[in-house]
Amino acid sequence: MKQIVFVFMAILLTTSIASAQDAAASLTVTEESHDFGTIKESDGKVSHTFVVKNDGTQPLVITRVIASCGCTSPDWTKEPIAPGKTGEVVVTYDPQGRPGPFAKTVSIYSNGKRGSQVLTIRGDVN
Repeated sequence: MKQIVFVFMAILLTTSIASAQDAAASLTVTEESHDFGTIKESDGKVSHTFVVKNDGTQPLVITRVIASCGCTSPDWTKEPIAPGKTGEVVVTYDPQGRPGPFAKTVSIYSNGKRGSQVLTIRGDVN
């Protein structure tokens, strides 16, 4: 009898864990990198908007976005993103005093299934 109850509880626990995983938010991006090409230092800062989508069934909350260096600054949608809807992560690069090629990353942290997503910007400063 104890074995039957144990097996039943194990099945119930496994089923509830599986359904909880399906109910999570899921962050996806339309593009993971952007190439600015050749930019002029004298033209100042350049920005690119990455579109993020919630492919899950629960609201997606972007908790923080961290740039790999101080020359790159992110701004993002602060409100929860409803299932099926999109938000934005705007990445701005300041080329002042940084001639030559660059490649910078921005890490997005959220309550999505994967936990984090890395975006890349690159280009060449004249």
